[in-house]
Amino acid sequence: MDFSQIAAEGQRFLPYFHTAKKYDILMFMEHKKALHWADQTAEKIIAEWGEKDLYTCASGITPSGTVHVGNFREMISVELVVRALRDRGKNVRFIYSWDDYDVFRKVPLNMPQPELLEKYLRFPITMVPDPWGRDKSYARHHEVDVESVLPQVGIYPEFIYQADRYRAGTYAEGMKRALEMREHLKTILDKYRDEDHKIQGEWWPVAVFCSNCNRDTTEIDGWDGDWGLSYHCDSCGHRETGDLRTLKGAKLVWRVDWPMRWNFEKVDFEPAGKDHHSQGGSFDTSKHVVEEVYGRKPPVTFRYDFIGIKGSPGKMSSSKGKVVDLPDLLRVYQPEIVRYLFAGTRPNTEFVISFDLDVIKIYEDYDRTERIYWGAEKAKDEEVRAREARIYELSQVTKVPSAMPYQVPFRHLCNLLLIHQGDIDKLIATLPALTEEQEKLIRQRAVCAWYWVQECAPEDFRFAVKEPGDKAELTDDEIRAVRSLRDSVVVKLETFADEKMIAEAVYKAAELAGTDPKLLFRASYQALIGKDQGPRLAGFLGAIGKEKVLAILSAY
Repeated sequence: MDFSQIAAEGQRFLPYFHTAKKYDILMFMEHKKALHWADQTAEKIIAEWGEKDLYTCASGITPSGTVHVGNFREMISVELVVRALRDRGKNVRFIYSWDDYDVFRKVPLNMPQPELLEKYLRFPITMVPDPWGRDKSYARHHEVDVESVLPQVGIYPEFIYQADRYRAGTYAEGMKRALEMREHLKTILDKYRDEDHKIQGEWWPVAVFCSNCNRDTTEIDGWDGDWGLSYHCDSCGHRETGDLRTLKGAKLVWRVDWPMRWNFEKVDFEPAGKDHHSQGGSFDTSKHVVEEVYGRKPPVTFRYDFIGIKGSPGKMSSSKGKVVDLPDLLRVYQPEIVRYLFAGTRPNTEFVISFDLDVIKIYEDYDRTERIYWGAEKAKDEEVRAREARIYELSQVTKVPSAMPYQVPFRHLCNLLLIHQGDIDKLIATLPALTEEQEKLIRQRAVCAWYWVQECAPEDFRFAVKEPGDKAELTDDEIRAVRSLRDSVVVKLETFADEKMIAEAVYKAAELAGTDPKLLFRASYQALIGKDQGPRLAGFLGAIGKEKVLAILSAY
C-alpha cells in the first residue's frame, strides 16, 4: 500500500517516518515554563515554598463507588504538576489517599447485591464486604480497580490507606490537638455560615465508629483533656471510654481531617473540585484550620471543574451510578490521548468525554500536536509551537518516542479495519515497513479503533465490503457507471501516482459513462458495500485492493 492509499478518506496528511526532524524542546525552555498550566503551577509551588529537598503533592478520594474519569481528572492533574516539578530537577513525593475510613452512606445504583450492601450502611467503607467477592472489602475492590490501571497512563503515586492510618493510632496527636482547639475550630467552621447554619450546642471535631456494631451512630459523651474519649452508640447502646492512641474507631470530621493531614504529610500542593473551592467551602475552612490549629501554611492549589459525558446532562456521580471510568476511556482512546485530553485542557475548564464522532477529531487534534512537536507541520507562531510541544511531552506515558510515530489517521484506520473485518494483522501487513516501536503504537490505536467502530460509532459509519457474487440491485444507468469505473479506473489502479490522480480518473469515468458523478458514486458504494455513501472513493478503491474490487465489480 502506498502513501496515497494510507491517506484515503480525504485525509490531508501523509504518514511520517523517522526522517522527520525532532523539534528541539530546549529551544523554548523559557516559553515552556510560562505557557503550560502545569509548569505555571510548578513555578508557583517553588515560589511559595522555596527550595526544598522534597516537595509533596497530594490527591485522594473516598472509594464509595466506581472511581470515574471526573475523579481521574484530579489524579492526572496532580501527576502533570509532579512531572513539571521533576522536569525542573526537583525531588517530588506524589501521595494518593484512599479515604476508606469514611462512612458508607448510600448504595450506588450500579452495584451488585444491593440488599447485601444495605446491611452495611453507616459502617466504615473498609468494613463493607465486596459484593463481587474478589477483594477483602468493598473499598478495596474499587481501590484495586484504579491501582491496576493507572500505570497504563503513566501514573505511579504512593497510595495511603486512611483506615489503616487511623486504626494504627497514627493520627492520635492530630485528634488530640483538634480536641484541645475545639472551641476555636467551631469559630473557624462558623465563619462562612449564616446564623441558621452555625453550630448549635456541644460540638466535637472527632467522631467514632462503635467498636461493638461498627456503625457511626455514636455521640461523644466527653473528653478527659488527655487521651481518654467517651462515647455511646444510639444503635446498639454500647458505651465506652477509649484511649485515642488505641481507639480504632475514632477519626476526625472531614473539615478537620483534611488540614490535619496536610500538616502531617507536609503537603505543598493539592487541587480540589469546584465544590470544595466554593466560597466558604471545605478548602476555605481547611486553610484556616491548618494555619491556626496545626501551624502550617496551606498548600498551593487550583480548582478543577467537572467532566460530563457527551449526550448526558449533569456531572458524573458514583453514588448515582452514572459513570464512565478510566478503563472505559482506554477502550476508545490510546493512553497518550487520554493524557492529552487533560494535558491540553486547563483544569478549571469544564468539558465532556465523547464517544461519538468527536472521537475522530480528538485523534486528529492529537496527531496535529504530534506533527508540530516533530517539526513535520508548522505552527501558527513560536508560542503555539512551544505550547503544543509541551502538551505533547506531557501526553506521553513515559517518554517521547525515539522517532516520529507512523501516523495512520483514525478515520482511515477505522475504514481499513472494516475492510479487513477487524483483522489487525492483515491491516499491519498492508503498511510499509514499520519499526517495532511504530508497530506497537499502530496496533494499540487499531485496538481502540475497532472497539469504537463496533461499540460506539453511529450505524451509518459502519460498513462491510461485499464478497464477489453478492450483486446489488442497480438501474441500467448505475450499471453503466460501475462498468465505466471498473474498466477505466480499477483495471489500471496501480498506474496512478497518487490519490488525486485516482479521483480525477473517477470523475472522467462518470463523464465517459455520460452520467452525473453523484450517480456513479452512489452506484459504486452500493456495489461495494451496499450503502449510498462511504469513505472517499479514490482512496477506498486502493485500500480494498485492485483484485478484490475487480472481483466484486465483475458481476456487472
